[in-house]
Amino acid sequence: MTVTLDHIERAIALSAADGFDVLAAQARMAPEPRPLAPPPGVTARQSAVLLLLYTTADGSLWFPLMRRTESTSVHSGQISLPGGRQEAGETFIETALREANEEIGIYPPDVRVLGELPSLYVPPSNFEIHPVVGTVPYLPLWNPYAGEVAEMVETPLSVLFDDSVKGTDMLNRNGATFRIHYYTVGAHRVWGATAALLGEFEMRLRRVVGG
Repeated sequence: MTVTLDHIERAIALSAADGFDVLAAQARMAPEPRPLAPPPGVTARQSAVLLLLYTTADGSLWFPLMRRTESTSVHSGQISLPGGRQEAGETFIETALREANEEIGIYPPDVRVLGELPSLYVPPSNFEIHPVVGTVPYLPLWNPYAGEVAEMVETPLSVLFDDSVKGTDMLNRNGATFRIHYYTVGAHRVWGATAALLGEFEMRLRRVVGG
């Protein structure tokens, strides 16, 4: 399946008016059970992530994931998109670009923002994540911050359409057992909020491109 930046922009623009069900698309690769919005009365902390697309020599689109360092964080060691907590006075785009600069060394003025995706709630950390999609006109040279990033995981966009790399497993954490859905990228399993976000993005692209 060939995907272009024009397809990306059209996919981002899909809404309920086009018959696109955001929550169903997010739920497809989200852990079960998991609420996809904050419960009534709960004020979630706000954050943003950057889905950064770049074109390789063969014309295909790729994006970076990263393996977080082992720490006391609830997301310690997991595979994620660059991003983090929103600071006072920032837009979500500004948050995503700042965090990508701090974590993987992307220069914010080089990023052409293609759009934003609907937010996604993450119960374990009580964060509401706001995904920003952008592109750079070159092959990035990563400069990961060692305090937060253990490994860069460069990922072809085509992996989202490869059913052979999708799987399901049972996971026990903090005494609770739940079903996870994941993408396999190299030696890594991408699950949780990142998989849910990518799952929605995949369904948007399938609607636009077909397949």
